[in-house]
Amino acid sequence: MAVMEVSGGSQSFNAVNQMRILGRWMRMLTIPNQSSVAKAFLEFEEDGRMKPSAYYDRVVDVMEELVKFTLLTRDVSPHLVDRYSERKESADELSKRVNQKSI
Repeated sequence: MAVMEVSGGSQSFNAVNQMRILGRWMRMLTIPNQSSVAKAFLEFEEDGRMKPSAYYDRVVDVMEELVKFTLLTRDVSPHLVDRYSERKESADELSKRVNQKSI
């Protein structure tokens, strides 16, 4: 997951930090990089395209990192989200699964 924010005023990293926490709770791999575009209304052309700027460069950096992390982790994601606490069975569940009521 990549975390980015646009705002109408000054930069605030509270929103991106909260999104990062939510992403972790949803077991999403969250890349270390993030971006926040302050006064976003000044950063876009009439056609909706973002103007060349340090903010634009930062957004591109974040997206490049997201692609790199995706390529590095996509084949191992089942291993990364596997948890012992969700694999183990209780004694009752195991008994129900393996005990035969009739032959």
